[in-house]
Amino acid sequence: MRSAVLPVIAVMCAVWPRTLLFAAEAPRNSACAAKPVEVAGTGPAWNGWGGTLNNARFVSSADAELTAGNVPGLKLKWAFAFPGDLSAYSQPVVFGGRLFVGSAGGTIYSLDTKTGCGFWSYDALSGVRAAIVIAPFEDGFAAYAADQQANVYAVNASTGKLLWKTRADAHPQARITGSPQFYKGVLYVPVASGEEWAKADPDYECCTFRGSVAALDARTGKQIWKTYTIPETPKPLGKTRNGKQRWGPSGVSVWGAPAIDPKRNALYIGTGESTSEPESSTADAILAMDLDTGKILWAHQLTENSLFRAGCVYSNRASCPDRPGPDHDFTASPVLRELSKRKRVLIAGQKSGLVHALDPDDEGEIVWQQKIGKGGLWGGVEWGPAADENNVYVPLSDLALENVNADTGYRPVPSAGGGLFALRLRDGKKVWSAPPPPACARPGCSPAQSAAAAVIPGVVFSGALDGVLRAYSTQDGSVLWQYDTARDFPSTVNGAQGKGGGIEGPSATISGGMVFVNSGFGQLHGMPGNVLLAFGTR
Repeated sequence: MRSAVLPVIAVMCAVWPRTLLFAAEAPRNSACAAKPVEVAGTGPAWNGWGGTLNNARFVSSADAELTAGNVPGLKLKWAFAFPGDLSAYSQPVVFGGRLFVGSAGGTIYSLDTKTGCGFWSYDALSGVRAAIVIAPFEDGFAAYAADQQANVYAVNASTGKLLWKTRADAHPQARITGSPQFYKGVLYVPVASGEEWAKADPDYECCTFRGSVAALDARTGKQIWKTYTIPETPKPLGKTRNGKQRWGPSGVSVWGAPAIDPKRNALYIGTGESTSEPESSTADAILAMDLDTGKILWAHQLTENSLFRAGCVYSNRASCPDRPGPDHDFTASPVLRELSKRKRVLIAGQKSGLVHALDPDDEGEIVWQQKIGKGGLWGGVEWGPAADENNVYVPLSDLALENVNADTGYRPVPSAGGGLFALRLRDGKKVWSAPPPPACARPGCSPAQSAAAAVIPGVVFSGALDGVLRAYSTQDGSVLWQYDTARDFPSTVNGAQGKGGGIEGPSATISGGMVFVNSGFGQLHGMPGNVLLAFGTR
């Protein structure tokens, strides 16, 4: 019988130079008629993964230029297609009147926010999933990006010219999915790995990768410090059941963007599971690191017995540990929020279906915990919540797969997963919950809400694998507006063939009266697509 994850692993292991869905020779860019000389550092912005250092994914009324009253009037203004791609899952960034976004095919684009016309494009060596960060560089600004081969780039934000390039980790399975954070001239880069899936091969010598955070000089790209989430270097541990060398300890990837805490001069990260024995106490945990030295200040493990690798789901379990644990990574970025002048909370959503609130001023002690879903391999909280001054808004994935037949294999269950939860920041009590999206009949469709949320005063945006972007009232969870992105877009601003699909990774970017969202998720048998959509009310 065909394994539920066999087709998935083939996709997850790949580090694509291109992920083809349509003819890749289609035009990539339409040039703006009048290019400004320099990117300006003024105006509304959404910079990096969470829009701010605290990863709250919250936009003020002044920067959003949208309200609960005018969100129902949002209309599609333009569509941009990523030529040849299966997925569109890099967080769009808005800065100085431009939009910056990476593609699964490895191209970084600078577009006009109002029209979608292109200023420049730059070809990275691999797919760009992490959000781009814009920061001052000499007399102008640099766009910092990272790819699926752990390369980090600085390019001139006005021209797209390469300023420097460095590799954050030399391991062949290293990749960067979480956005770097910029603070006081330093770029803090989280590093993850595809080894979790490569080790499904019984002949793979598992495992030698260790997660890390690298601090780079933003002007030169030179490493200031690098801290591994596992201090020990992997060592030989004997042989597997089929005679292959075992290595450990390993794993503990950093999948999400760090949260920066200027008050304590610290950064916070969530980590993934251990991938080989011995289990690390920093796996499936929240870690605090000193910004200047990278020293681990504290670590709070929230799931013990964290050993997991993909070989455990096969009938041939040669590469599976003797006592495997659940796949309960922290893929979502931590969110730092202030409750009062004396009290703060660090919110961490986990694939277990638990939402944790920790005290950043008391070495990560638990303030509250709330269970919102079943959790699992594709379940729980995937890419992250959003938080305003009162509540944290948490989308639930709980994606499920079903076996259709021997020919087509597995597909998403069209009636399983999804839902949005509003939890009170101070105590975790449920304020309201919005039901999952209705079951859908399209091939590859799922109601799972694995994409991150975004919030403005009065409205929280959440996209789903059914391809629909929804705007919910923060008062009661009622749907104020929705748009089905899973359709053809024959008239894109760059002339490439466009098609929407599932929404995964980031949800919406809100800035300057516009809402931007990527559509297309060609993994997990989902609905592929390759478009960036822009909505406005005027």
